[in-house]
Amino acid sequence: LARRRWRLRRWRLVGRRWRLRRRRRFGTVVSAMAGLVRFLRHLCADGRAVRRAFPERSLRAIEDAIAAEERRHEGELRFVVEEALPLRALLAGMSAHERAIELFSELRVWDTEQNCGVLIYLLLIDHRVEIVADRGIHRKVGQTAWESICGAMQREFAAGRFEHGVILGVRAISDLLATHFPPRGHAVDELANRPVVL
Repeated sequence: LARRRWRLRRWRLVGRRWRLRRRRRFGTVVSAMAGLVRFLRHLCADGRAVRRAFPERSLRAIEDAIAAEERRHEGELRFVVEEALPLRALLAGMSAHERAIELFSELRVWDTEQNCGVLIYLLLIDHRVEIVADRGIHRKVGQTAWESICGAMQREFAAGRFEHGVILGVRAISDLLATHFPPRGHAVDELANRPVVL
């Protein structure tokens, strides 16, 4: 009787191990398929989604909003929209956040007098909004504020109001910048206000 129980327990353990291994293999296959689908979606992007979401009229409205808001503070704002990651970034397995940091550097948003530049990055295919802030403003505001602004923008984007979502984000960031970096005399516009479409 004891030997039979031991065999039964052993078979149960073996069965559990087999089921766990099967689940792990299945999970690996599913995640590999998700990665392949993401890769193909980025590879097949043709730029039409950006033109639909942000026609020239919307880009001008965003540029005007950035220029108007920058008069309220010493900070600098940049907006970048990209339909899909470039092939180099895809092959490197780059996330939207990593791409935003790369563009923050390439566009020299960090190169402001008071270290208070902020980049808003939108990756359309992945439905991701990233805000990258320079150390001067980030130290005073913290990550929670940026995540809150990203959430508000994503809700607008989900409703199809892309222009309104970006302007909402620009105003919210400007409120933070105006609180911590109020204007001192005549502010110099250190970075271009024109949205970057990649």
